[in-house]
Order: sequence, then structure tokens, then C-alpha cells
Amino acid sequence: MSDPMQEIMASFFVECEELHEALIDALQSMADGAHDNETINVAFRAVHSIKGGAGAFGLDDLVSFAHQFETVMDACRSATLPITDDLVQTFLRCGDMLSDLIRCSRDGEACDKDASEALIAELGIFIGGTAADAPPEEDIDFQPMTLDLGDLEPEGDSAQTPADLPPLDLPPLPDLQDPGTNAPTAQGGLKVHFKPEPELYESGNEPLFLLRSMADLGHCDISLNFDVPKSFNDIERLGGRLSWDITVDTDSPASAVHEIFEFAAGLCQLEVASNGGDAPQDAESPTDADTPAPTEKLPTPVASAAPPVSTPKATVDTPQPAAATPKSSAKVSPTVRVDLERIERLVNLVGELVINQAMLSQSIAEENIPPNSPVSAGLDEFMQLTRNIQESVMMIRAQPVKSLFQRMSRIVREASAAVDKSVKLITEGENTEIDKTAIECLADPLTHMIRNAVDHGLEPTDTRVANGKPKQGEIRLAAAHRSGRVIIEISDDGGGINREKVRGIAIKKGLIPEDAVLSDSEIDQLLFLPGFSTADSVSSLSGRGVGMDVVKTQITSLGGRIAIESTQGVGSKFSISLPLTLAVLDGMVVSVAGETLVVPLNAIVETLSLTQSDLRAVGPDQVVLCVREKFVPVLDLGKELGYRDALSIEKGAIALLISPEEGSLVAMLVDTIEDQRQVVIKGLQESYGRVRGVAAATILGDGKIALILDASDIVQSASGVKFDTQKEAS
Repeated sequence: MSDPMQEIMASFFVECEELHEALIDALQSMADGAHDNETINVAFRAVHSIKGGAGAFGLDDLVSFAHQFETVMDACRSATLPITDDLVQTFLRCGDMLSDLIRCSRDGEACDKDASEALIAELGIFIGGTAADAPPEEDIDFQPMTLDLGDLEPEGDSAQTPADLPPLDLPPLPDLQDPGTNAPTAQGGLKVHFKPEPELYESGNEPLFLLRSMADLGHCDISLNFDVPKSFNDIERLGGRLSWDITVDTDSPASAVHEIFEFAAGLCQLEVASNGGDAPQDAESPTDADTPAPTEKLPTPVASAAPPVSTPKATVDTPQPAAATPKSSAKVSPTVRVDLERIERLVNLVGELVINQAMLSQSIAEENIPPNSPVSAGLDEFMQLTRNIQESVMMIRAQPVKSLFQRMSRIVREASAAVDKSVKLITEGENTEIDKTAIECLADPLTHMIRNAVDHGLEPTDTRVANGKPKQGEIRLAAAHRSGRVIIEISDDGGGINREKVRGIAIKKGLIPEDAVLSDSEIDQLLFLPGFSTADSVSSLSGRGVGMDVVKTQITSLGGRIAIESTQGVGSKFSISLPLTLAVLDGMVVSVAGETLVVPLNAIVETLSLTQSDLRAVGPDQVVLCVREKFVPVLDLGKELGYRDALSIEKGAIALLISPEEGSLVAMLVDTIEDQRQVVIKGLQESYGRVRGVAAATILGDGKIALILDASDIVQSASGVKFDTQKEAS
């Protein structure tokens, strides 16, 4: 039986991921110059909510760090601490540390207390002290009310009236008068009625802080009202029975009161009027009717000394400020969290559905059923329905790349600090969706490429200034959907690839012969060779010759391609092209030497029917294909896979024009093209390890197993095409 507390804690950590995402968004906006109250409040509320939930589970390290973090943020909110670039950079590093603390708390690992305490001390300096001087968590002397339940009777004729019930022993309310002032009862200003709903307490808010904030407007006279329960049935709703009437001697408008209570909008009843009993001074105010209640709450946290905060909504979007929502604004679509294992099971079932649909198609084709028959028409509808279901399920697996891009922001900060460069990361297309598995697998390749861009791509600061460039380097990370694929681009405004240096290193390491004639694109591809490095010395970031070859291997394992564009003195751009899903793909079914194979359709540019006149000899025994006045290398797929020894190109030979890399073409010879269909990907790595030229396998409609080829891997390890001179002579 599952532990309910563990389930609640797991839900809390999922909520923490969303809150941390909102925090980083807000901090990045602050780094870009947005210092408005709304942005600061979003960041503050995220930290405060994380702290409140962590306190409920006794995560002391996380609570203490978040407390100091929100204390400094609160000083920014109250305009007592100016927001500077140094402060924002510290906030960003604190956001990184908060992520580490959340991860360690979730996984039960020991956190880096030295780093955490160092940041706490650094935060303390901004508010005029050190970690030791930082204000501790306020100790609220809370004395629970006592209620003699024995004097309560069940509802009925004998039920006691409120006047008959014994008095309640309530704690005194703190004196909210200005220090040193014995002001009389206020006769002007505003009258405020404040009644919290039970949800306000459940979300970790504290009415005491709201009442204390009211004293900032002027002298307050506060009276507490308690709706005494009349029966046992009413006791469980004690949280909503307290209310306060407040008279404030102030010249401030009603909007000042609504601003104080904006964090509790939708969680309380609030009425503001002039002290003479007139209508409220401001027509617009956050009311319970205008503000939707949160759809999901965090576990009830411990009392906090920071200002109250409303619970964020349980959506994948960045949490918005908890202020009143205009009636005309668009509603946020409701969301539901589903265990990943259930989604994977659904994906597998859809895969089986696709296989069965292919089997039905195969059976109908073998029976020679006319295409206009009811059976064929029904099968066509079934095929369309299967594809729609498959696309819908793939959309469930898809996730925005935003979380991945935010992790790269941290990589840029750490890498730039390591090499003493000023670097700015600009992200675009963060809401572009891609398969969840691909997101997880892209983390390491992007980390390598971002570090290389900081270390190699961007020039040293003095060199940039001498070349007339801004002191701060710029790295751009962008994602977009193009032609049914996801394109991720990493570009920088550095010095570009020094191709002469790259060529010299490749010759020195014996990777290419000295007399090799290479184009710019071919020189750029040398960067992906194992052991290649342009670093002059080994550093904490690079120089060991490990990185870009791993990047290419990982990207090709996802069915992707990587291309390079670089201009000397201007910068470089790396483009990664990936399929939208890793579970089902459209493929070309071909036959080679009696074997049935599947070539991914996204790798095929076009199909060609060849004759001997289409080929040109290169050297004594190799050929190339002339396609629209361009020469393309030719590979015999059967020979490369070891299915046959030699090639005889007859009239009408079939070639698939493959694009293994952006901008490159290779003609791959096959015997016949059988069909174009959607196939389900079945991995082979766990059972057979990595097989050269093979990406995965699938089950065809006739029940046979066919290999799904990795076209890029075949091209990379190809030996070329040789004439069978004996067959040609005959």
C-alpha cells in the first residue's frame, strides 16, 4: 500500500519544478532590465511557496536558504534595497542553488552546505549584515484557542445559543499602533472588513502579516470577530470563522488596501469603505467573484515570517501573479498530472495498434480485394483513425524545451565565470515541444556545445573590444518546428571557426593526409572526429579531445543530424535537426539481396532510377552519380551491410538520394522499393548493443522483423562503390 505522505511529498517536488521554472523566468527578466513589481512578486512568491512546502516536510536546509533568499527579495519588493546587476547575478546563482537543494531533498542526497552557506552570507551582505547577522525565522508565540467541546450539544431543540457557550481563550492581537504613539481611535480614513477563507490557511498564508502591513498606512484600531460554532458539525470549519474589522486613520485610497491584500485575492472576503460608511473609494478591487481560486494547493506549510503568498495554479505554464484576474482574460486550460509509466504503456499500445493495422493491410492486399469495396474503404478509415490516435498520443509525450533551455542558462553562467568572460544567453522558441525522451538525451550534447561556445567560440574580452565588438559576448539558443522536424540552433557572435588551424591540427594528428583537398564544410566536419580538439591547453571546460564526437553520436542516435555554419570574425552556428517523436516513424520499405529493410523517410530526399550513363568513374574502381550537374557519392547498401560482394549496375537500378548531413547528399543503391508506411520503433540496444548502420527494428504487416537503418552511420563508415569489371565486360 502506498504511503499517502510520500505521494504528497512527490506532488510537492513536482510543484517545486514549476515554481523554480517561474523563478528563473522572473530572474532572467530582471537580468534583462525588468524591475517592475509584478516581476519581483512572481520571483518572491515562487521562493516563498517552495519554502512553505519545504517547512511542512522538515527540509531544514531548503527552508533556511529559501528564507534568506526571500528576505532579500522582500527588501527589493519594499524598495528598501535597490536592484543592481550584482544583486541580480547573485539571485541567479541562488536560483541555481535552490534547484540543487530541491534535487538533493527529493533524492535524499547530502547538499553542498558550504556553497549554500556562502550564498546565504552573500545575501546577508546586501541587507547590511552577514549570514550570522541575518534575521532568523520569526518566532510567533501562537497559543491555540481552547474550546470546551463538552459544552456543545448536537443540533436540535436543545442546542445552545452562542450566548450560552463558554468564552473562548484567544491570544491577544499584537499592538499595531505606530511605535511611541498613543493615538486615539481613528475617526477618518478607511474601514476594512477582512475575513479569510479556509483555503487561505491551507495554502500557507498568515493573516497576522496582512494586519501588520495595514499599520504602514496609519494608526489602526482592530477588532476580532469569531463566529462561534453551534454544533459538532461546524467545528471542522473553524478556519473560516475568524474575521477582523479594521479602522485605519489614513489619507491613502482604497487601492492601497487592495495592494496589501493582493496576495490573498480569491482566498478571503475583503470590503473597504470610507470611515463615514460610504462606498469604497476605488471601484476596482480584487474580489472573490473576480478571482478564480487556485486549482491545486501545496501541502500546508509551517508558519512563515515572510509576507503571505497565494498558491500557484497547477499548470505547465509559468505561474502568473495572484492578483485579480480580469473577467475578460482568457482562462487557463486545466491540466492533470499523469504518471509517465501510464503514458509509456499507452504509447506501446498505440504501437501495437499500428502493427495490427499494417497486418490487416497486408492481408487485404494478399486477398486481392478491390479498392472500392466496403472492406477497403473501412480499412482506409481505420488507417486514418490509427494515425490520428498515434499523433495525439505523441503530443502527450511532447514537452516544451523550456526546462532544458533554463538548465543551459546555468551552464553559461558557470562556464563564463570559469574563463572570466562576460556572456549573455538569449533563448528563443522555449515553448517548442519535442518528445520527452529527446529532451532528456539532449542535455549532455547541448552542455558540450554551450561550453565550447563560451570557451572556443567567443573571443577574450580584450580581443572583442579591439575588434570593435561589445564587451559582452552573446550566445543564442533557439528552437522551432520546420518541415515536421525540430530544429535547435546554438549560435555565437565570436570569431568563427579558424579553418586553417583546424586543418593543421587534423594533419598533425594524422586524421587527414597533407595533400587532402577539403571544402569549408568538410573542414568543419573534422570537429566531430574522435580525439579532435582545437584547445591549446587543457582547462576545466575543454582541451581533452572529448566532446564534439560524443555530441554527434548522441544526436544521430536520436535520428537527428547536426550541421555547422561559420564565418571568420562573425561567429558560428550549430544546427541540430531531430524527429518529433522517437516511438513511430514514417519509413521507406526496401529490399536488398533478399532482405527487407526500412530507411527513415526523413533521411530520403528523392528516389532515382539509374542507368549506366548516369555514373561517372572516379579513379580506377569507384563511381559517382551525376544529379542535375552535381556529383554525388554512390554506395551499394547490400555491399555495405555485407549482403553481397560486388555491384552490377543494370538499367533501371534504384537509388535513394540520402541527406546524412545538412547540405550533403549520397546515393544509396537498393534492389527494389516495396512500400512507404508508418512503422513502430523497437529498440535493439539493450539486447544486442550498438550495431553499425542499424538504428532499431520493427514488425511488418506480414509479421516479419525488419531492421531500421541509420543512414548517417552507414554513410560515415562506407567504403564506396566499386565496379564489377567482369560483369560489365559480359
